[in-house]
Amino acid sequence: MTQGYKALHDGAALLDLSGRGRIRITGEDRARLLHAMVTNHVEQLQPGEGCYAFFLNAQGRILGDMNLLRFEDFFLLETEPETRTKSYEHLDKYIIADDVTLEDATDKTTELGIEGPKAADVLAAVSAPVPDKPWSHAAWGERVVARLSTTGTPGFAVIGPRREREELARMLEAAGAVPAGPEDARVVRIENGRPRYGEDITEKNLPQETGLLHAIHFNKGCYLGQEIVERIRSRGGVHRFLVRLAIEATEPPAAGTPVTTRGKVVGEITSAAWSPDAGKVLALGYVRLAEAPKGTVLEAAGASAAIVSG
Repeated sequence: MTQGYKALHDGAALLDLSGRGRIRITGEDRARLLHAMVTNHVEQLQPGEGCYAFFLNAQGRILGDMNLLRFEDFFLLETEPETRTKSYEHLDKYIIADDVTLEDATDKTTELGIEGPKAADVLAAVSAPVPDKPWSHAAWGERVVARLSTTGTPGFAVIGPRREREELARMLEAAGAVPAGPEDARVVRIENGRPRYGEDITEKNLPQETGLLHAIHFNKGCYLGQEIVERIRSRGGVHRFLVRLAIEATEPPAAGTPVTTRGKVVGEITSAAWSPDAGKVLALGYVRLAEAPKGTVLEAAGASAAIVSG
């Protein structure tokens, strides 16, 4: 068990999130365009607020996910590193006669995560704001502090000028944040059942399969892919769902490993890790729940598995 892993469970961990994409969106039509492009309700957001949302294609498949933060005169779209360019190009493709300007601000900025049950204490110790609602955010000098988490633990992101990265990291460490690596964060996010685009969510998936319904506003009106989302909602849903699994093994199965019951394939693993806290392998994966009702004995990579609720 590393110190970073322990901090994510019991203290405050410092994560370098500078590789995540940060796209700045300005112009008079910025809210209208985004509202027509993402699954959540953009136009009702006020400065200082934000939301989680998906980009969909016309077939309702998920092209990417994002944290969307609204400021007085711009939006900041924060993405997984792998979808930074894809998200920029997807939006840019639909700017025709709109007064909208996109700027990829990733290389000009830095982003540090403070995550864990004592994350708010670290921010308070350096006299930073502590936003109280998910996706809410507040200015801290040239920086912004947003209530965001990559691991599913209580957390915040501090976004500021690239030149401040080292100084900011030293300040947060001095206040009690313990550096944690990508593998620490990955294990904890799987323990918490938090899916990641690129591993657990891809272009093969429909929004309702992920269970992340807070990304969707069902009464906001038209947006790209909305017809499919509404058809699923009104006509009976989807057949497979993203679930958390506990596997009685010491070695995590690879992504794509089948989940079976009595020899029949009912799903597949998307990500898995050994959990020191659970003393077993925990995983995320898609399972056809109609074929694996509660109490069904499952198997993955030759080991018994069970769906973990909550």
